[in-house]
Amino acid sequence: VGFDLFRSFTDLNQPGEVSRVIRELYERQVRQVVHDRDTADSLVPRGLFGCKRQVVDNGYFETFNRDNVRLVDLMKPGNKVVEVTADGVRTESESLQFDVLVFAVGFDAMTGGLLKLNIQGTHQPLAAAWQAGPATYLGTAVAGFPNMFIVTGPGSPSVLSNMLVSIEQSVEWIAGCVEHLFGANCSRIEATAAAQRRWVKHVNRASKLPGVGVLAVEECASWYLGSNIPGKPRVFMPYVGGVGTYRNLSLIHISEPTRLLSISYAVFCLKKKR
Repeated sequence: VGFDLFRSFTDLNQPGEVSRVIRELYERQVRQVVHDRDTADSLVPRGLFGCKRQVVDNGYFETFNRDNVRLVDLMKPGNKVVEVTADGVRTESESLQFDVLVFAVGFDAMTGGLLKLNIQGTHQPLAAAWQAGPATYLGTAVAGFPNMFIVTGPGSPSVLSNMLVSIEQSVEWIAGCVEHLFGANCSRIEATAAAQRRWVKHVNRASKLPGVGVLAVEECASWYLGSNIPGKPRVFMPYVGGVGTYRNLSLIHISEPTRLLSISYAVFCLKKKR
């Protein structure tokens, strides 16, 4: 199973018949390699194909045929982890001993780190403002939180782009904005609620464009939607309109200093220094 599999279908990531067929093909390929039926059951995709990143095989599946390798599927009944012990892990059905334990337990993507900071806005904490899901302007500013800038936050291309490039782009925008504030003798900047609502609407529209694939579909249980965190709102968080489109929409605010102020008054609240 290699990259040629993913190039064979132009609508591979769309829910429907093609997704079902490609899932069956992928499953058949896995079962041809993995000898143990129960182990293979745990390695084939669950649900919509593409919701979770599929392994592009280079010896990975053959590993499970080795005598010294055993797969314990924590999703199966009786295998839930009860505790980490001094020499391994205890599940509901057995105790497993290890020399080394490597944790890969997932993460609260795009919002978890910010919410843990307990950031307080003008009228409410960020956790309250994002109770129904994250809302930003450009993935950089949040209405009600003056002088707060987020690097590659929810509502920006971020995790669906080359992160290093997007981080650099985000930092350039913030640096250009701060530079203008100093030049304009402003002490405060804040995204307006109207601009934020328009941007959130634009992000949501982009997520429904043809070609986005199953990641934005509610039936897809992925961390892009926050479904790996109990109680987290099911919202597709990245911007999928394209990095180039995002750059064009965002950099206009810092590329022309004479226009920045008039444009920013439409999308930001600025406060002059006394």
